Amino acid sequence: QVQLVESGGGLVQAGGSLRLSCAASGIAFSIYTTGWHRQAPGKQRELVASISSGGSTTNYSDSVKGRFTISRDNAKNTVYLQMNSLKPEDTAVYYCNAERRTTGGTRNYWGQGTQVTVSS
Repeated sequence: QVQLVESGGGLVQAGGSLRLSCAASGIAFSIYTTGWHRQAPGKQRELVASISSGGSTTNYSDSVKGRFTISRDNAKNTVYLQMNSLKPEDTAVYYCNAERRTTGGTRNYWGQGTQVTVSS
């Protein structure tokens, strides 16, 4: 059974920091691209950051570039999102996902989400 379990969300004041973690089990984590997405009330889910399977390539949305850092530890089957200089507009449920594309199709797994609330 595949599980992605996020943790580290919470309530923080604007300008503060949080570190999200996502622990994976049931998959060969090191061959999956992983990412963090977020969904605010009334808005579509958006990609925040992604990291390649080996960790050498990262991508960020313009809204978080320079403030958030994605990283992974394949020995621990875990991906992280360090969030600094948080803003009220960063308030959302944050989800991690693991994706692998092959010639046979795409495998995509999601966590249950963790709430991040940034107060002004």
